Formats: sequence, structure tokens, C-alpha cells
Amino acid sequence: MPNLKELRVKLFADGADIDVIKDMAANPMIKGFTTNPTLMRKAGVTDYVAFAKTVLKIVPDRPISFEVFSDDFTEMEQQAQQIASWGSNVFVKIPITNARGESAIALIKGLAQANVQLNVTAILTDRQVAEVAEVLDSNVAAFVSVFAGRIADTGLDPIPIMKRSLERLEEKPLAELIWASPRELLNVFQADAIGCDVLTATPNVLDKLALVGKDLTSYSLETVEMFRQDALKAGFSIPGSSTHSNKKI
Repeated sequence: MPNLKELRVKLFADGADIDVIKDMAANPMIKGFTTNPTLMRKAGVTDYVAFAKTVLKIVPDRPISFEVFSDDFTEMEQQAQQIASWGSNVFVKIPITNARGESAIALIKGLAQANVQLNVTAILTDRQVAEVAEVLDSNVAAFVSVFAGRIADTGLDPIPIMKRSLERLEEKPLAELIWASPRELLNVFQADAIGCDVLTATPNVLDKLALVGKDLTSYSLETVEMFRQDALKAGFSIPGSSTHSNKKI
């Protein structure tokens, strides 16, 4: 039976809803936060800087990642330097390539050498992990965000690449591997089992932590009761069947 008290993997909350961030910040299990432009747009964010400054007031003491959004490497560097200046707990998310598929490795190397704390994101391949591991600075904290959930979406098991990623980062003591884009709560325990440093998840996954250890027989009964109540509320009937079994509530 899985046990939350024995978890070694750190849980980060991924999102951009201010109210949700406040709730997650009050949870001692949440050790950090990540955001991205897609989640910010979904949450209705229109002023990037104002949003970030608000979040940093809520989360002044745990790692939080904000992403650059330019597609030009020179401008990316400028944005990264500005974002990094917002706080000592800020990590700058740099995608592994730009939208034209051009590698960001040179930019990542330069920023790491400039002591910018990075979160290299949108990684899905062994080669990408190897390239990042080679250029990170051993003396600067960083996250390497491998999208295990997206790998799994293609029908591939993400665990082998996650294990290899941990091995590649062994020589970078301040670099931590993130299991990103998890699809289900089981991924938390899979990440923990292989020694992954961090798992970042949206609230729809993290909210399921309350189910850990739940008795499966009771859960089965609750599921049956849900089906029954929804059928009654919908007023379903099948002609010729007993009427009392479909009595409306």
C-alpha cells in the first residue's frame, strides 16, 4: 500500500490560478511551483510581470519557475535575465528548442555560466537530456524537466528514459530531474521508486493525493452508488423492466 509519509520525490504544483496557488502554498507537501504560458493563458493572465510578482509574494520561500516566451534567442536571454532578477527562488524556464526546432543549448550554456537558475523544459528524448547535462554548470542549481507524461501519450514507457536521465545528471550535483506532465497519481509513486527528484503536476492530479491508501472495496461501492444515483437523476428506463427499480429520487 503506498504511503505518502515515505515519499522522497518532491511535489511541485503546476498552474497559474492565483487562488489555487494560494491553496497549494498552504499545503506543506508542496515543495515548489511551476508555470508556463499555456497555463497562464488558460487562467486568464494578461500581465505577465504583475502575475509573477503576485505569485512571488505568495511563494517567497520555495522554488518557482517562470518561462521565457520569445522565439528569438537574443530576446530569450534578455527575458531570462529579467525573470531571474525577480527573486532568489526563481528558476527561468528555457525550452529545449525554439518553435522553429533550433536548439537552445548555446543559450542554456551561456545562462548557466552567468549563474542563472534554469528549468530546461519540453524535453522528451535521451539526446536532449544528454546535451543539457553537458552544458549545465555544476555550481548552479537547475531543473531538467522531462515530459514523461507526453512520452507515455505516444505509447512508450517513460521510466527507462527517466532512469537514464538520472544517470546523466549524476555529475551535476545541483541539477534535479523533474517528472513533468504526469497523467495520473500513480506517476508520483513511479517517480519516487526510481529516485526522481521532483514531480510537477496540475491540481487535477495533486487533488487525488487524498485517495492514497483508500480501501478499494469501499471505492468500488462508491463507484456503483455513483452510477446508480446518476441513472436515477437522469430518469433512465427500459420498457418492460420492473418499474420500482427505476423509481426517481
